[in-house]
Amino acid sequence: MNAAGIDVSSRKSMVAVLRPFGEVVMLPFEVRHDAKSLLHLAQTLKNLDGETRVVMEHTGRYYEPIANVLHDAGLFVSAVNPLLIKEYGGNSLRKVKTDKADAAKIARYGLDNWADLRDYTPMDTVRYDLKTLNRQFHLAVKQKTTTANNLIALQEQSFPGIRKCFTSPVRKDGTQKWVDFTHDFWHADCVRGVSKNAFTERYRKWCKRHDYKFKQDKAEEVYTLAKSVVVLVSKSEVTKLLVQGAADQLTSISRSVETYRAEMKRLASMLPEYPFVMAMYGCGDSTGPQLMAEIGDVRRFASKKSLVAFAGVDPAPNDSGTKVSKSNKTTKRGSPYLRKTLFNIMEIYIQKAPADEPIFQFLDRKRADGKPYYVYMTAGANKFLRRYYAQVNDYLKTLEPKEAEPSQETTAETVSKA
Repeated sequence: MNAAGIDVSSRKSMVAVLRPFGEVVMLPFEVRHDAKSLLHLAQTLKNLDGETRVVMEHTGRYYEPIANVLHDAGLFVSAVNPLLIKEYGGNSLRKVKTDKADAAKIARYGLDNWADLRDYTPMDTVRYDLKTLNRQFHLAVKQKTTTANNLIALQEQSFPGIRKCFTSPVRKDGTQKWVDFTHDFWHADCVRGVSKNAFTERYRKWCKRHDYKFKQDKAEEVYTLAKSVVVLVSKSEVTKLLVQGAADQLTSISRSVETYRAEMKRLASMLPEYPFVMAMYGCGDSTGPQLMAEIGDVRRFASKKSLVAFAGVDPAPNDSGTKVSKSNKTTKRGSPYLRKTLFNIMEIYIQKAPADEPIFQFLDRKRADGKPYYVYMTAGANKFLRRYYAQVNDYLKTLEPKEAEPSQETTAETVSKA
C-alpha cells in the first residue's frame, strides 16, 4: 500500500509517497495547482503498484481543487483535520518545519491510520454555494453591527435619543426606519428649527415617500425630544457628511445581509431535508438555512457523537489518577459558525418557552438545577444536535427509493425452475 501525503499551500503543494516501514516510494516533490500539473499527479499516483491513498489537511479552501481533481480521477482521498496531523508523531526533540518534512509526516499518518481514513466526498453545488453564502452572511452581519454602532455614536452627538423613538424592524430590502430618518433629519435642528405643525406635515410626507406608516403621536414625540435634547456638535456640513455617510453605509450593508438571507433560503429549499428541518422548532427563515449550511449532509457523519464533536459542544474528559472531573469544558474544536447558530436557536427556546418541546424541558430542568447560563445553553445545543441527527437521518431514509420486492408470480416461476 502507498500513502501519498500532500502538504497544501495556496498555489502549490509538496507531495511525498511512502510505504510501510519507512520505505520511500517517491521523494518529496512540488506540484503546482494548475489543471495540467494536477492531472499529471493523479496519473502518476494511479500508476503506482498496489493500493494508493492520498492524505492531506483540509486547511481553508486551498485543499479543495487538488482534492476534487484526485477524487474525480478515481483515487482514494482523505482530508484530515490539521490538529490531528499536528499532534501526530511528536517523538523527536528536534523541531523540523519544512514542506518536505510535513508531507512525509502526513504520509506516515496515513499509513498508521490506514483503516480509519475516510474517503473525501466533494459537496454538491447547492451545498457548497449555501455554505459559502453563510460565511459571507456572518461576515456581513458583523460589519452591520459595527457600522450600526458607529452611526449610533454619531447620532448621540447630533440628535441624542432619536433611535429609541423608532422600533420598526428591518424590511426585506434592508432599509430601517430609524436609519432612513437619521439620514434625512441628521441633526436636532432639522426638526426643532421649524414649527411643530410644519415638522408634522414634513414628517407625514417623508413617511409617504419612504412607504412608512404615519402616526401623529410619533411626530409629536420626535418634536418634543428635539426641543429638549442637548447636542454636542453644531449643524454643519461636516456633521451632515459624517451622519449621512454612516447611514448610507449601514443601509448598503443591511441590504447585502437581507440579500444573502433570501438567497440562502432559496438554496436551502432545494435540499431534500429542507421541509423537515424548517418544521423543527427554532429553525426559521434565517437559522434553518444556516444550520443546513454548516452541517451539510448529515449522512456524512458516522454517528451523532461525530456531529456533536464537529460542532465542538462535546465536553472534554479530564480525568487522571484519583481525579475525576464532574464538570468539563467543551472542546470548541469544531465549527464556530455552527456553534453560533445553535446558540441562537437555544435563545429562541429560552425566549419563547414552548412547554411541550423536549429541548426546552431539558433546558428548563438544567436551569432549575442551578446550572450556569453557558452550561445549560451548551447542553441544550448538544441535545438538539443529537435529535437533529436521528430525526433528519430517519427522514432522509424515507425519501430513498425502495427496492422492488419480487412479485408472487416471479417467485413461483423461480421455484419451479429450480
